[in-house]
Amino acid sequence: MLALLLSVLLAHVPAWGEPTLTVGSKRFTESYILGEIVRQVAEDAGEARVVYRPGLGNTGIVFAALRNGAIDLYPEYTGTIDREILKNSAPSDIAALNRQLAAQGIGVAMPLGFNNTYALAMREEQALTLGIRTLSDLARNPSLRLGLSQEFLGRADGWRGLKRAYGLPFATPRGIDHGLSYEAVASEQVDVIDIYTTDAKIARYKLRVLADDRRFFPAYDAVLLYRLDLPQRAPKTWAALQKLSGKIPARRMIEMNADAELRGKRFAMAAAGFLDNAGPGRAGEKEGFLSRLFGPDFWRLTGEHLVLVFVSLAAGVAVGVPLGIAAARFPSARQTILSLVGVIQTIPALALLAFLIPLFRQIGVLPALVALFLYALLPIVRNTYTGLADIAPSLRESALALGLPSLARLRLIELPLASRAILAGIKTSAVINVGTATIAAFIGAGGFGERIAAGLALNDNAMLLAGAIPAAVLALLVQGGFEALDYWLIPKGLRAEKGDTR
Repeated sequence: MLALLLSVLLAHVPAWGEPTLTVGSKRFTESYILGEIVRQVAEDAGEARVVYRPGLGNTGIVFAALRNGAIDLYPEYTGTIDREILKNSAPSDIAALNRQLAAQGIGVAMPLGFNNTYALAMREEQALTLGIRTLSDLARNPSLRLGLSQEFLGRADGWRGLKRAYGLPFATPRGIDHGLSYEAVASEQVDVIDIYTTDAKIARYKLRVLADDRRFFPAYDAVLLYRLDLPQRAPKTWAALQKLSGKIPARRMIEMNADAELRGKRFAMAAAGFLDNAGPGRAGEKEGFLSRLFGPDFWRLTGEHLVLVFVSLAAGVAVGVPLGIAAARFPSARQTILSLVGVIQTIPALALLAFLIPLFRQIGVLPALVALFLYALLPIVRNTYTGLADIAPSLRESALALGLPSLARLRLIELPLASRAILAGIKTSAVINVGTATIAAFIGAGGFGERIAAGLALNDNAMLLAGAIPAAVLALLVQGGFEALDYWLIPKGLRAEKGDTR
């Protein structure tokens, strides 16, 4: 186990003098694929060690990661840069965007060749029945049920601006993940959804894309958003990436999206099919479940997950056990300590991660480790306190009668007597952290959560299970490992007797 952890940590340390290029992407199909194209082109250039952080979340998180230097570039869209990032009210060209972004050390380059704008869509049959062809027509049908993605609901160039521009009579619609929205409209749970115009599922589910008759949405030309020092740090890689300019027409992007969403290809395979000039649907054969489960990323994800769990657990033990001892020995501090670790446990994981990212000014492993460390504290602190508080008074009096000083009593008598409860708390923290660590993938920390995030983006149950099953098996292995530690570390007289479930 220790050897595996060390090997993963060393794998993240670049060779001396070797430049590192970190590529990011958002959490939807097209961004995953474009991120893979950038990664593969950069790796083929052979100049830099390439790190890929897929599925980092919405625009705010990914742009913050770029601005803080956690990533070097990621695929973005001109309309998003213009309206959402720079808050411009009038359309700007790439030259104007570059002038505004230069002060932040960021630039826009390589228009990839297609426009992927926002739109609203509904079932063709329903639209035909109601006579709806444009966004203006929606205002005459206030009973329609809208299901819009969370990011679209919060953007100025999304629902808020659209509602004002068209005078739409709807209240704030239901928030729904983009990967699930097509199935929701197809099953008639909602009537209207927001889409990207290069989505492959538009034709699959026979949807009518409503015309933007008032031209509310700007152009969303696909580009690369990058740190301005990148061309100097990796000139050969930058020259290779420039060859992507204008090379991806909208039709080809839709085909790549279909490879991933409809034909079950991995994002890397869809990207490789484009770079190898393979035709639509030829980016490798569709993978079976076992191929996905034990895919080429299996051991990398396993190592990353183990690092997240055990590094945070070690920190939790180093801090939690002393806090539990303090709670047992100092009644005046007891309530404060136990209440504090209890409150931390109630904070939703994504909310805690969202707070830690600006605090540390980075995404990835560090904020994830801090979050997992904080979540590990409650079981360790409480079990340490309980184990010490439950020691029989007669045993304490015996220790005092022997004339042992306070620290010697703690080390030789009290901690051994409480060891069973303490180890149970550590085991509980470890098992909880295995599950909680899957959330870390949403900020680029890796682990089996990468597959879960991709499965959500694709609404792909097989991909979800390929991430969830290894995490569940790892939790069982961790629990089994602690059962073995219980046998070796707990004094024989304190071990649970057969049938004792305390």
